[in-house]
Amino acid sequence: MLPYLIVFLISMVPLAELRVAIPYAVGMKLDLVPSYIVAIIGNMLPVPFIYLFARKVLEWGADKPVIGGFFTWCLKKGEKGGEKLTAKAGRGLFVALLLFVGIPLPGTGAWTGTLAASFLNMGFKRSAIAAMLGVMLAGVIMGLASAGAFGAIWAALG
Repeated sequence: MLPYLIVFLISMVPLAELRVAIPYAVGMKLDLVPSYIVAIIGNMLPVPFIYLFARKVLEWGADKPVIGGFFTWCLKKGEKGGEKLTAKAGRGLFVALLLFVGIPLPGTGAWTGTLAASFLNMGFKRSAIAAMLGVMLAGVIMGLASAGAFGAIWAALG
């Protein structure tokens, strides 16, 4: 039970998310399907809070003495990123967000994608569905990559 709790907690951490949780599960020789489900739930749990509150917190903190510079930078970065994504994606914004979340590269994922969606005023339901599908895609990619990598390592050691 504890290893699955660790998978759950890792998948909630920004930047780590499924990119770390799934390889951890495979490396610990946990069953892949339950690990996948636990990681998806953990990765999606922060999404409503990010969508509904992150932008408001950044806007609130933008004029504060110690944190203002960083919060302002985050706001400008989010707005510019949203503008670029909209310009490139046009009407395909849903698919663009899904792929942004789903391709497990550094700086992408449910946290960043949901924050970008809030800047784009994409709507909570559409954003959450795109993030969920993207998280599922990232989980499949990381599961296959991890199983292949660890399988090769175990075979070589075995």
